[in-house]
Amino acid sequence: MLDGGGEKALTLRALTVRLSTGYGAIYHHVADKGDLLAAAADEVITGVRPGGAGEPDPRAALRALALGLFDAIDAHPWVGAEFSRQPWRPALLDFYEGVGRLLDDLGVADEARFDASGALVNYVLGVAAQNASNARLRASSDQDRQSFLDDAAARWAQADPDRYPFVRAAASRLGEHDDREQFLVGVDIFLAGIAALHRKP
Repeated sequence: MLDGGGEKALTLRALTVRLSTGYGAIYHHVADKGDLLAAAADEVITGVRPGGAGEPDPRAALRALALGLFDAIDAHPWVGAEFSRQPWRPALLDFYEGVGRLLDDLGVADEARFDASGALVNYVLGVAAQNASNARLRASSDQDRQSFLDDAAARWAQADPDRYPFVRAAASRLGEHDDREQFLVGVDIFLAGIAALHRKP
C-alpha cells in the first residue's frame, strides 16, 4: 500500500480491509499510523546491512552500504521522509553505526567521525529521497524518466550561453546519465574529502 500510493494510501481503515481484520488486531501491534509507518520503515532498512556484507575494504563497504540505502529508498520512496521525521529509529541507528565504524576502519580521527558520518548519511538520505520524489512526480504525470531528462536537456541546451556555459555543455550528458552511478560518484567525493581532511595522525 505504501509503495503504491505513499503515506496517504495507508489508513488504518484501508489496512483492516486489506488484511480482512479488525482495528483491534492492528492496535495490538502498533499504537497508531505513525507507529505503523515507523515499523514499516525499519523493516525496509533492516535489509541494508552495515559493513557491506563482509567486504574487507572499508571504502568498498561504505559504498555498498550507501548504495544499499539508496536502492531501498528508490524501491520504497516513502521511507526517506519517514526517517527524516524519526532519525532515532533502530534501523537508521544501525546504518549510522555501520558508517561510523567503517570510517574508523578508514582511519578517520575520532573527533571528526561525527561530522563526517553525519555529512555522508545526510547526503545518502537526501539524494535517495530526492530521486524517489522525482520518480513519484514522473509517475503522477505519466512521463517516463527518459522523456523527462530529454525535455530537461533540451531546455538546458537553450539556456543563455554567456550566463550558463557549463549548463549548456552539460546538457548533452543530462539525458544519458545514470542516477545510481552519479550517486556513487558523490559518495566517492565525500570519502575522498573525508580521507584528505580527517585522517588519524
